[in-house]
Amino acid sequence: MDGGTTAISIVFIVIAAIAASTVSYFQLQRHRADAVAMASYRKLAEQAVANQELLNKQLAELNQRVAAVEALLRSVG
Repeated sequence: MDGGTTAISIVFIVIAAIAASTVSYFQLQRHRADAVAMASYRKLAEQAVANQELLNKQLAELNQRVAAVEALLRSVG
């Protein structure tokens, strides 16, 4: 190998290393953004479950009240 080929090889290796580092950096940033989004979705899902449990409780109470009203109406009728 002469000096020119060696220089070109070194430049190519440096450029390839910079390109690989850049790609890795942006993949890391995308992964971090995805992790933040997943944490938000997880929190949203937990809130949805809590709201659903509250609604189920309220619906059960409402069913008990309706049953009491029906029983009262049957006793009057």
